[in-house]
Amino acid sequence: LHLQPVSTPGDPPFVMAFVEDIGDKRRAEQHIHYLAHYDPLTGLPNRVLLFDRIAQAAREARRDGGKVGVLFIDLDRFKVINDSLGHSFGDEVLRSVARRLHAGMRPTDTVGRLGGDEFLIVVPTIRKAADAAAVAEKVLAQLAAPFAIGGRNFVVSPSIGISLFPDDAEDAEGLIRCADIAMYNAKDAGRNAYRFVTREMGARSRERLDLEAALRRALQNRELFLVYQPQLRISDDLVVGVEALLRWRHPEAGLIMPNRFLPVAEETGLIQAIGDWVLDEVCAQIHRWRDQIGLTVPVAVNVSAQQFRDGQLPAKVAAALDRNGLQGWELEIEVTEGTLIDDVPSAIATLRALKQRGCLIALDDFGTGYSSLNYLHRFPIDKLKIDRSFIHDLEQDGAGDSIPRAIVGLGRSLGLSVVAEGVETEAQLQLLRSLKCESFQGYLFSRPVLAEELEPILALRAARGRQPPKVELLAATRVPV
Repeated sequence: LHLQPVSTPGDPPFVMAFVEDIGDKRRAEQHIHYLAHYDPLTGLPNRVLLFDRIAQAAREARRDGGKVGVLFIDLDRFKVINDSLGHSFGDEVLRSVARRLHAGMRPTDTVGRLGGDEFLIVVPTIRKAADAAAVAEKVLAQLAAPFAIGGRNFVVSPSIGISLFPDDAEDAEGLIRCADIAMYNAKDAGRNAYRFVTREMGARSRERLDLEAALRRALQNRELFLVYQPQLRISDDLVVGVEALLRWRHPEAGLIMPNRFLPVAEETGLIQAIGDWVLDEVCAQIHRWRDQIGLTVPVAVNVSAQQFRDGQLPAKVAAALDRNGLQGWELEIEVTEGTLIDDVPSAIATLRALKQRGCLIALDDFGTGYSSLNYLHRFPIDKLKIDRSFIHDLEQDGAGDSIPRAIVGLGRSLGLSVVAEGVETEAQLQLLRSLKCESFQGYLFSRPVLAEELEPILALRAARGRQPPKVELLAATRVPV
């Protein structure tokens, strides 16, 4: 309402009133405010409003001498729901989780969504850590009941990390970061659990960030390199294959083994670039060996789950083989059970594409994963590799050989060759021979060595043909790597 007084000489004064409808403008302003502070999918507060609520709760806690709890919630294996049932179904799951979380909290608590399948709960005015733990236990109980969506019943479990103001951090960003670190620790502990952040977790998180940065530099500075371990036929000690293994020589920390840096590479996506480099390097080495010493055995390369699942592996393998003028049988692709079992139809399609190019396929670490016979006969594979953990148990009295015996028998019935990994003693080799295992690799014959160190053994194999004299065991163990 706008009022304008009007006065003219000789006439009585009056007021002109102007009325304007601003409902649309107010509604637009409210909508803009909503979009800026609330998640459009779930209706929960978004990151901006969550930061504000944490700051407000921290001011009150500082004034009253209390604490604030921040719970970082990540839904376990939510990606499987999206990939298998579609994003629309996944969105409905997120809305259902949001409603259930919001309904179970106090009016003073704030339940928000950070993005994806990550939620945050701000718990103000608490006195001790046990109060935050009670909220986490309530969340676990809330999500334990099955969800009924689209005619399906299933359970969505959470991993929860907890940080406290002012114990762990004094600002919203620091509290969320600490809770995030604790959440990953809960996942590592087996999921469907909660953990408080600790100083040790923070140190590990900083170490991981440092490792990630160093790994990026390693790719650029060519600090990664390959070593090779021969595979021998047990019946006559003939070299029948070679496995390529990745190593990292850090300029300050020295040799770093894959079990330390590959998980970081997989989490950050660096594994794709590393895997592409390994594939090209192995094919180039096969080409050199073939031309220089007449190599006639396949060389195996391990591929990560991300490499295998992105749909580009067959094309990348074909391109690497073609660039180096190689035939498919000269390269063996090693993949783990868990990688194949997540999406069986897609895995079969990828394996068949690799087989069409002529590559050999080995199932690595067999026996440690799902070992589903229902799927095994459907995969076009050539070789089973017995995990080293079972070989280590071979010399134990009793049933130490039961699993290797079963794997060898299974491989024979399916027409697959079987390789035992991690053979370190003559006693283990003799037991494998009695089980009629076909071949082995391990420290008993050779540690993984640089390409030039392995060339004499491969050259001897090429020169002797298919009937060589036995190669003396431990011939290559003097070479340190």
